[in-house]
Amino acid sequence: MDRPLTPVLRALRLCLHLLMAGLLVLAAVRAHTAVGTVLAAVTGAVYAAGSLLPRVRRSQRAATGWLGVLALAWYGLLWATPEALWIAFPLYFLQLHLLPVRWSLPAVGLTACGAILSYVGHGAALNPGVFIGPLLGAAVAIATVLGYQALYRESERRRRMVEELIATRAELAAAERHAGTLAERERLAREIHDTLAQGLSSIQLLLRAAERVLPEGSPAAGHIDEARRAAQDNLAEARRFVRALTPPDLEHGSLAGALERLCGTTGPDGPRVRCSVSGTPVALPTPYEVALLRIAQSALANTVRHASASRAEITLSFMGGSVTLDVVDDGEGFDPGSVRPSSDGGFGLPAMRSRAESLGGSFTVESAPGQGTAVAVSLPLPLPHPLPLPHPPPSPTGADA
Repeated sequence: MDRPLTPVLRALRLCLHLLMAGLLVLAAVRAHTAVGTVLAAVTGAVYAAGSLLPRVRRSQRAATGWLGVLALAWYGLLWATPEALWIAFPLYFLQLHLLPVRWSLPAVGLTACGAILSYVGHGAALNPGVFIGPLLGAAVAIATVLGYQALYRESERRRRMVEELIATRAELAAAERHAGTLAERERLAREIHDTLAQGLSSIQLLLRAAERVLPEGSPAAGHIDEARRAAQDNLAEARRFVRALTPPDLEHGSLAGALERLCGTTGPDGPRVRCSVSGTPVALPTPYEVALLRIAQSALANTVRHASASRAEITLSFMGGSVTLDVVDDGEGFDPGSVRPSSDGGFGLPAMRSRAESLGGSFTVESAPGQGTAVAVSLPLPLPHPLPLPHPPPSPTGADA
């Protein structure tokens, strides 16, 4: 009931107060009797009390009681003078504003009937204007108030939509920032692993080889040993950086555990997802784990959003020199040749293919309309390759040692 007052409502309320005061003064002056003047004052006092009491604006029961007392005072004033019938017009607006529609419309009808009967009861001649005036005023009041209420509801609905849009944009911006942070973490982890860590590892192997070809006790051997230990410490530090930059899904467990947790993210309305691991699991480099997890997430998200599948299966297979990830569903399927980048900036399958190929792997999609979808990615496992040992320095005589 206690709605916040807009500038328009404040102006309308002020006009209503002025109209009611002017009509009460007119009725009191035209009554020509003390009874009429007293009844006009009583009606004005009841109106003023309701306008000043906050309870009338906050409680529908209080508003109904106040309107009932105001109507009784007005009916008494109608008995005293026919000029009081003009007060029916502000009463229309009060009833329509404070009462629900199912009560306000009958109240307006009774008010119009009271105005007509009082005019006739005071001996006025019957003519169309006696009926048209109050009824036309009631119709105008109904159209004005109900029209304004409809516009107010539409304005409130649009305001809520704007607020929801602003909140959604803020959430989207936060999600994009989070996704960008994760992508940058993955890129840095991959760069550190592929460049710095691999370079330090190679330096270690080369220094070991140099130690083996130097005479025991040589001063250079001590420096080489110190350099090898420094390279080893820095390699451990680089690996610590890589672990720190690992995505949160992989921080506290293995890739298989992250895939198992991924199966429980489809919700009650999504497909039933099962995860399995075949072969003998081996430790994978962080970029491999990140790529396989992200591809599984993208493939399962596509299944949930587009496939209308009831079942899906994620399989991680270790096969000697490679690791393979398969995501299969029984959904609607599609034509892989017709896939194009989406309008919202997502690339889906091309992004998955790019991840796999950046690690020297392969990516395939098998699907057809009505036959489900199978996504497979295979990455070659990195094998340690012995580096060629450096040639020992020539002997002072020029012959090989």
